[in-house]
Amino acid sequence: MTNRITYLLAASMLLIMIGLSFAEMLGDSQTMDEVSHLPAGYSYITQKDMRINPEHPPLVKDAAGASVWLWSKISGEKINFPYESKSWQEDINGQWDFGFNFMYRLGNDADKMLFYGRLPMFLFLLLLGFYIFKWSRELFGNNTALLALFLYSFSPTFLGHGHLVTTDVAASAAIFISLYYFVRWLQTPNRKNLIIAGIIFGLALLVKFSTFLLVPLFVFLTLTTLIFKNINLKKEIFSETLGFGRGHESPLGESEQNRRAKFSRRENFAFSENISFWKLFQKYVSGLILIGIIGLAIIYPIYLYHVWNYPVERQVNDIQFVLNSYAEGPDQTPLESCKNLTRIGRCPAELTIWMTQKPILRPWSQYFYGLLMVVQRASGGNTTYFLSEVSSTGWPSYFPIVYAIKEPLPMHILTIIALLFTAYSTRVFWKNSFPRMKDWISSHLPEFAMICFIILYWFSSITSPLNIGVRHVLPTFPFIYILISGQINKWLFIAAPANLEGLLAKLRFVGKTLIISSAKYAVIFLLIAWQIISIVAAYPYFLTYFNELIGGPKNGHIYVVDSNLDWGQDFKRLVKWADENKIDKIYVDYFGGTVGEYYLGNSLIPWYGKRL
Repeated sequence: MTNRITYLLAASMLLIMIGLSFAEMLGDSQTMDEVSHLPAGYSYITQKDMRINPEHPPLVKDAAGASVWLWSKISGEKINFPYESKSWQEDINGQWDFGFNFMYRLGNDADKMLFYGRLPMFLFLLLLGFYIFKWSRELFGNNTALLALFLYSFSPTFLGHGHLVTTDVAASAAIFISLYYFVRWLQTPNRKNLIIAGIIFGLALLVKFSTFLLVPLFVFLTLTTLIFKNINLKKEIFSETLGFGRGHESPLGESEQNRRAKFSRRENFAFSENISFWKLFQKYVSGLILIGIIGLAIIYPIYLYHVWNYPVERQVNDIQFVLNSYAEGPDQTPLESCKNLTRIGRCPAELTIWMTQKPILRPWSQYFYGLLMVVQRASGGNTTYFLSEVSSTGWPSYFPIVYAIKEPLPMHILTIIALLFTAYSTRVFWKNSFPRMKDWISSHLPEFAMICFIILYWFSSITSPLNIGVRHVLPTFPFIYILISGQINKWLFIAAPANLEGLLAKLRFVGKTLIISSAKYAVIFLLIAWQIISIVAAYPYFLTYFNELIGGPKNGHIYVVDSNLDWGQDFKRLVKWADENKIDKIYVDYFGGTVGEYYLGNSLIPWYGKRL
């Protein structure tokens, strides 16, 4: 497929994705988390004060708040701010009362604020799609890039969450792009790549605190790279590691051949055979530390703006109150836990409180305060429903089952094909596994990094009691798409035997290839058509999508709820239905980010006010 056609198809898929998500956005009410994020972002931009919603970094909320602020300035629309409310003046992180007051009880135009606040979210969707296409194309070529981008563009989870003022899609983009540039630095550790990796890492930390998992991942990848760089990098390993003998054409075709040539031509000193391991160690470890320093340096000015008007006494009081229960509470003297090994778990909280009292360290203390809030909340779980049970302790099977029923069946079938092909093509690989593994990691570092992140993130999610939605494992999806697409591309390729001689043998091979290739491509095209039909049929309710394995969305409530199904997004559709049916009074039991009276006025009677 030519580059021009590839680019046109890629752009078309991204435009379709944006169009579908935008159309759904127009009908969606404000969801539960949005009522916290959007007002908080507006308060950051206008007040330079981060007392609201500190358990999420500010970047996504800033984008939404800045968009609303810009709209108000251009249109002349006055936005009333709840300065005198208890949630702003007295409450510690009174995010919910503050959000509902700001959006619905001060005379502000909630629908317009929500519309303009959501617009910047599409930038994260586009950015992630661009980098999925870019990285998969660099690794495997045009066909793989288009398939990976298709799986992304027609993912109901990304379509359903992509327009919401939440951090899940943005975190997926941040983690994906940060890992892309970090792997790029590992492969070519020069100054330019180091600086870019550090800047992107810092920006990723400002999106969602789950991106902090990149820290142990980066350390592990650096150590792994160091270990496996101490080999002969000019060894021809690309066909051997995939189980293909010599004389066979690479299943990746020209793209893989170009990759091998590019890999062999690198003259960066990190790939030199004459460099000592100690110098290599210094190069990578010092670079890793510098990336961390750059990341912290990026955090500082952003958080400095956000605590500029945050009173020191208020910040100290808020942090002490919230972290008072962290790791079984404080010791009798400050920082005592850092000296006592049995209380070392309390040390981060004590250090954060200490930093808050030092004016120059306040921005970093606010960041780590939010990070510790997330750790504390995750360890406490969240009460939710799953398979006829209600619990706050979580279930190890939660995310695997939700992933199985929330993602399209065609993608699961592609996953099975990819796994079976991988197992078949690497059957020789495991017979002398360590040398072959060493060679494979050295030449396939991007894929190895993706697999490591998927394992790390899924392990962290499965072992956590915080089970509130498939969106929490969303950052792993782009890597899954690329790995699946790469293997499918190899599966479609049929290599010619090395000993193919004679006209009759060649004709047999051509005939066999035509039949097998036609069957394989027919399967892929049917699966693609199936997924398109499945997604279009779900419009405009992508958030409530469930696949055919359980009978579709109508049976979703039997398995899970919350952001998997009903996050409050349908209240405006309920209002429209009530108007069309001329209903004067309606009882409503509602969980979401909307105040019912704002839309229904006196027609609404809260369910808890019903007289039986």
